[in-house]
Amino acid sequence: MPAMKPKDIQLQLKSVPKWSRRAKTLMRTYQFKTFMDGLKFVTLVAKRAEKSQHHPDIDIRFNKVTLNLTTHDEGGLTEKDFLMARQCDEAFAKM
Repeated sequence: MPAMKPKDIQLQLKSVPKWSRRAKTLMRTYQFKTFMDGLKFVTLVAKRAEKSQHHPDIDIRFNKVTLNLTTHDEGGLTEKDFLMARQCDEAFAKM
């Protein structure tokens, strides 16, 4: 799956409004009531990532979890990143 063109990235960003583009990555920070809630969310994300074989970079800071997505082997953002972003948002909504 080839890296997307800037125009296509801008269109796709509308489907994940709480995510932001940082160079060649998508990034979002989620906030939880507790550290353990953040860990539960990370577990949900990990299960989805394993199933799709597309893994985010995950940073956990007490009750905040930041995810960064990019398609490393394509050198930028692809449809896979936006699909994973939507799946992460769905997991968050279930919390």
